[in-house]
Amino acid sequence: MEKKWITEFKEYLRVERQYSPKTITAYLEDVTEFEHFLAESGHPKSFAKITTFDVHVFMSELYDKDLKMSSISRKVSSLRAFYRFLLRNGYVTKDPFAYVQIKQDPRRLPRFFYEKELELLFEETRRPDKLSLRDNALLETLYSTGMRVSECTGLKLEDIDFELKTMLLHGKGRKDRYVPFGSYCYTSLKRYLAKSRKPLMAKYKREHDHVFVNHHGDPLTAAGVSYVLDQIVKRSSLSSTIHPHELRHTFATHLLSNGADLRAVQELLGHSSLSTTQIYTHVTPEHLQRDYRKFFPRA
Repeated sequence: MEKKWITEFKEYLRVERQYSPKTITAYLEDVTEFEHFLAESGHPKSFAKITTFDVHVFMSELYDKDLKMSSISRKVSSLRAFYRFLLRNGYVTKDPFAYVQIKQDPRRLPRFFYEKELELLFEETRRPDKLSLRDNALLETLYSTGMRVSECTGLKLEDIDFELKTMLLHGKGRKDRYVPFGSYCYTSLKRYLAKSRKPLMAKYKREHDHVFVNHHGDPLTAAGVSYVLDQIVKRSSLSSTIHPHELRHTFATHLLSNGADLRAVQELLGHSSLSTTQIYTHVTPEHLQRDYRKFFPRA
């Protein structure tokens, strides 16, 4: 159905709008990029079931790629045109891009978890069964490194150096980087690899070097990562939803809130531009309260 809609949209641009082949190609590339994002984000959906939350995550990913504002505006314009076409033909009931505004500095404060909220999530993974060991290691790794979900699913055993406590991440645009990880992540990964991954791989006779596996021993996909995180949230007392990218936001926010250098965070996140990292320089309410109590004479 999705392919049919895109084909019809192409004909609409060619016949009714009479756009040039180059312009049509640009429109279709933007729509296809959004389609790929939906497939890889962990929450595969049809165009008709997109929510404003999905759009916010997509916009966050666009900013994360260090694109120019003109490029982001063009992509949003293409997707608006696509959804107007779908609306006109009765394929969808709403346009999730209708209220997206591109301003001079359109970046909203990234959504992140507070430390107490994270502790609730970790608490739900502290169980002795094999999948809980996997879930704990997955949560620790995402939070401890700030890696993207694609970097997580692509992580191989050979990429982890337990002696130096570093991981080699294969980022976007073939940009590799080393990131450190701490003692919590070290312990969790060691326990998972020995007591969970190894038995699952042996049980289902699987042979591959992907670090994170599903309950059948196959490599965990982006959809699998999101499903695991969703289940952790559902078991916790938190009422919010979760997306793997929010753990990346949390990683950066917590580093900067505790005094980390902006350029160091830029390197850890794999941003090519410092301006992208600057969206994390907001201060948390806790940080404000701490400074208020420390510096205001009548606090």
